[in-house]
Amino acid sequence: MSAGMGADAGASAGGDTGSADRRALANLVERYFAAVDRMDLAGTLACFTADARVTIATFDAVYLGRDSEVRGMYERLFARYASVWHGDFDHVVQAPERIASRFTVRNVSLQGALTVKHNCNFFCLRDGLVCDMSVYMSGDNSLR
Repeated sequence: MSAGMGADAGASAGGDTGSADRRALANLVERYFAAVDRMDLAGTLACFTADARVTIATFDAVYLGRDSEVRGMYERLFARYASVWHGDFDHVVQAPERIASRFTVRNVSLQGALTVKHNCNFFCLRDGLVCDMSVYMSGDNSLR
């Protein structure tokens, strides 16, 4: 996790209870983004439940099922770009099952053009995996 980021946001004033859970959730989300950045399809999909739903809210697109529509969305993303990067994370965690992440995206097209975006994702988790992810992105829909 990036230094100075809010993985402990939402902590109760009563001390450190739940802090490890909040860190674990932030780490899960950053593990997901690291797999995307490596263009590791299996690693990316391993972060999702079989019945996962991904909603690109800013473009009214919904992808259902990790092994079908969600897989296709990532296959297209990885084929469309030479590289992708997600970082500068700012997480707000509501343990045990929700996390919101604000971050920067840098996509490099196959032709070498750099696109920088500022996005927010909202994750709902079940059994330690993403079951629902809502994406709010600036610029064009890179997940079409």
